[in-house]
Amino acid sequence: MHITQHIARSTARAAFALAAILLSHAALAAPKQFLANSYGAKGDGTTLDTAAIQKALDAAAPSGGTVTLQPGTYLTGSLFLKSNTTLDLPAGVTLIGSQHLADYPMLPTRIAGIEMTWPAALINTRDAQNVTLTGQGTIDGDGPIWWKSYWDLRATYEPKGLRWASDYDARRPRLILFQNSSNIHLGGGITLKRSGFWTIQVLYSYNVTIDGVIIRNNEGGKGPSTDGIDIDSSHDILVAHADIDVNDDALCLKSGRDSDGLRVNRPTENVILRDSIIRHGAAAVTIGSETSGGFRNIEAYNITALAGVPSGVLFKSAHTRGGYAKDIRIHDLTLEGVAIPIHITMNWNPSYSYATIPANVDRATMPPYWTTLTTVVPDAQGLPHFSDVHIWNIKATGAKQAFNVSAYPTATLDNFTLDHLTIEAKTAGTIANTRNWTLKDNSIITADGSKPTFSDTPTPPSNKDVPFGEPK
Repeated sequence: MHITQHIARSTARAAFALAAILLSHAALAAPKQFLANSYGAKGDGTTLDTAAIQKALDAAAPSGGTVTLQPGTYLTGSLFLKSNTTLDLPAGVTLIGSQHLADYPMLPTRIAGIEMTWPAALINTRDAQNVTLTGQGTIDGDGPIWWKSYWDLRATYEPKGLRWASDYDARRPRLILFQNSSNIHLGGGITLKRSGFWTIQVLYSYNVTIDGVIIRNNEGGKGPSTDGIDIDSSHDILVAHADIDVNDDALCLKSGRDSDGLRVNRPTENVILRDSIIRHGAAAVTIGSETSGGFRNIEAYNITALAGVPSGVLFKSAHTRGGYAKDIRIHDLTLEGVAIPIHITMNWNPSYSYATIPANVDRATMPPYWTTLTTVVPDAQGLPHFSDVHIWNIKATGAKQAFNVSAYPTATLDNFTLDHLTIEAKTAGTIANTRNWTLKDNSIITADGSKPTFSDTPTPPSNKDVPFGEPK
């Protein structure tokens, strides 16, 4: 054999052998698939499939496998995802939450800014890493029964001066919780609907990507406090391509409430919210009202909010919350029929924000977290401080009031820049308790001809470049 032929054939054999090795390794590395139906999941909508699905999730954990299901409706209580695994819910698969509270074990967590024991979510990732939840299927919390339990309790509590306790005492399961976890991926076009309480809570976690979720919580009624996505004392988070219809905060950042939040003292930072649509909800972008741990390095952009969303940019806190927000960048929002495009209040919803125990309550029998909620926070700790905020490229039509902004004379809103705002509103509104604001290149057109009124402001705003209503 000619030496060149020998070399060529040897090279070919070596290449083939290498390819075989690589294919073998690829086969070994490919995630193993675990079909929950093989572990007994029925998917008939009436059999409680919790144990069968959890068996599949547990079986997938040692090899880092993927759990999936055949088309069907799977009635389930709380499920717990494990490190290095994927739960893939294809089109045609629905997980629907049990209506029995006993199917959601009580576990330590944080609810609305307070650490306490609370029912587990329907889907839980706790103390785990490298977890993916994906697919074009549906997770349905079957919320109306939980919503009714809240309204019934609140009807009893509110006349007693206990409005603030309603959210904590009405134990309603969240839909998805990521707690103390990292390297998390959620999305793929998954539909999340009718959550009993908050839909997605990212708590004490980092390196989380939520990309491509559809949230529909106003089917079969309007669920109270059915927030869309709450980023809670977490960092390095991306939320993109969310389509949200809820009855409270839609895209929301939180970091703890009052004395308990100040004790925990964990900020929310390094967050991007982008390329999303809010159909119903409290605002296009919300920071608060739980602000105790603070916020920094936050950016939100390319977000559309439709008519029925009351606020565009919403910052909210209270004089017992404390905390701070700085290095906040919000831009390129489209607000269609949003009532108040720029809404900032540091005295949010007093009947909820300020907890006091009525005299006729037996303190010996009240829940222990009531004491936490009513611990006095002095103003020196309780006043929130928002500063170094840039808001630009906001286009708002059909607004009622362009601005509704207020804080405290002793805790002003400092170093805000608002530019390239184009707002059409019935009236301009008011801006109070600010320091070192820059307003430029804005067009604020009002039906009544008014311009924003500044009050209780230690230093006047800098808007010499272009007055309101006169864009360059």
